[in-house]
Amino acid sequence: MYGGFWDNLKNAFTHRDNSLYKLIAINILVFFVVLVFRVLMTISGFGEWYQAGLKYLMMPASLPKLATQPWTVFTYMFLHEGLFHILFNMLFLYWFGLLIHQYLGSRKLANLYILGGIFGAVFYVLIYNLAPYFSASVDSSMMLGASAGVFAIVVGAATLTPNTTFFLLILGPVKIVYIAAFYVILSFANSIGANAGGEIAHLGGALLGYLYIVQLRKGVDLGKPVQKVGLFFEGLFSGKKSKVKVSYRKAKTTSTGSAFGGFKPASESPATANKELISQDEIDRILDKIAEKGYDGLTKEEKRKLFEFSKK
Repeated sequence: MYGGFWDNLKNAFTHRDNSLYKLIAINILVFFVVLVFRVLMTISGFGEWYQAGLKYLMMPASLPKLATQPWTVFTYMFLHEGLFHILFNMLFLYWFGLLIHQYLGSRKLANLYILGGIFGAVFYVLIYNLAPYFSASVDSSMMLGASAGVFAIVVGAATLTPNTTFFLLILGPVKIVYIAAFYVILSFANSIGANAGGEIAHLGGALLGYLYIVQLRKGVDLGKPVQKVGLFFEGLFSGKKSKVKVSYRKAKTTSTGSAFGGFKPASESPATANKELISQDEIDRILDKIAEKGYDGLTKEEKRKLFEFSKK
């Protein structure tokens, strides 16, 4: 990245290749906009209008309702009402998102978040419409929050580098694979509780996070469609026509020295670019080594190749 947390967050939309801070900034901005509307409309006597409007952004379990507001598959994953809800989601997104960004790059982090949110929503709708337990509540159930996308990133990071250790306040050093497993089991246990819809979406996001990394090791990037859409809008808003091409070949880059990225292209001849081609087999081997020994176990050359691959 480019600097400290608050500097990166403040400049989230001016720096490139920092989807982690863009995602956090969008969630926070939406939260405060919703908060302002909720307070102003409630004290003005229009609280019911606010609630009715909010439902057009939340994800419904009912298929007929979803058919009339399909955009909610996307909008719900940036929507929060509770302070602690968004706080814990953003903390987990930041902690685990840094790992995904460091190892796989900014675009794959965004892919994982969006795909996790979509898959969590689909899983939520399927379970609510197929399981007899939810038949009485399917028409009234609605969901909001970034948790499915966050769970995809948490489980994705744990699958990619399970031996990475976090130092928890009371427990001390704990491998992230155990942290991820704990929260997945907790969501499963609560999937018949008061927040059943949210917990089921967590499980869907977690499953996507695992599958994404497993398939990526095999050379299959499930996030290519998401990346193509993102690149399209990126070119649209920048006013430049860009050809959307996703491949593992890329130009050589020069690091600015930031620990988590910050690259700028260096001019080079086609012959030099050919020498810099990084094969999928090399990346698979590096990812396997990370899973076994952690990021610090990589050589300087392996770290360089991983960074270049993450920029494609």
